[in-house]
Amino acid sequence: MARVSNTPASRPEVIQSLIDGVDRYNPDNVSILEEYLATQCTNKECDAMANLAILKLYQFNAHLTNDQVVNNILVKALTTLPEPDFNLCLYLLNEQMVTEEPVVRLIALQELIEQARFADFWKLYEGDDIYKELTAEVLGFEDSIRANIAGNVAMTFQSIEADNLGAYLHLKGQALADFIKAQGWTESNGVVAIPVNKDNEAKTTVLTENIKFEQLTKVIGHSNDA
Repeated sequence: MARVSNTPASRPEVIQSLIDGVDRYNPDNVSILEEYLATQCTNKECDAMANLAILKLYQFNAHLTNDQVVNNILVKALTTLPEPDFNLCLYLLNEQMVTEEPVVRLIALQELIEQARFADFWKLYEGDDIYKELTAEVLGFEDSIRANIAGNVAMTFQSIEADNLGAYLHLKGQALADFIKAQGWTESNGVVAIPVNKDNEAKTTVLTENIKFEQLTKVIGHSNDA
């Protein structure tokens, strides 16, 4: 199975036992997993394995499907990008669900994030109230998205214009200044400096050319003939 986002430290033992054992396929346990999802929606944690277990139960027991639960699982998965959680969730939805408007709208948000079109993401998200309705039950959704965007920026840049960063985060003024400070970054003359890390540091590339002994003797031979 593809890698999912990290396991939350606060995963309850009952959830751990469900995930590890055959009981994860028992439809009688779906309510326990759904309640756990509701907890995730309020504490800003995301347990992808537990949420995938819900979708797996829905896959085999269609009559149990709760559209709001599916929506919240997808929204939580958005907050873990660039982890593959969102796509793994989509694989467990039937063809009809994938074509329904709420899911299509969330896929549109996912694609913009994965393409690093962060300003376009906020333009779409802020341009229609339906998006805030879709994400309303997941507390801290916008903050989580900004945190992931910041991680992407830190992996890519050592410096970035403050205006561009503000567009990526949909922040400006004091809110942007506070965010920059919270990340441990600094801003001067409209440019934000990001500490060097293993991802954004310049890599030295050493090019080597291997010449076989036979090739070398041919080169020397041609030189002597000349």
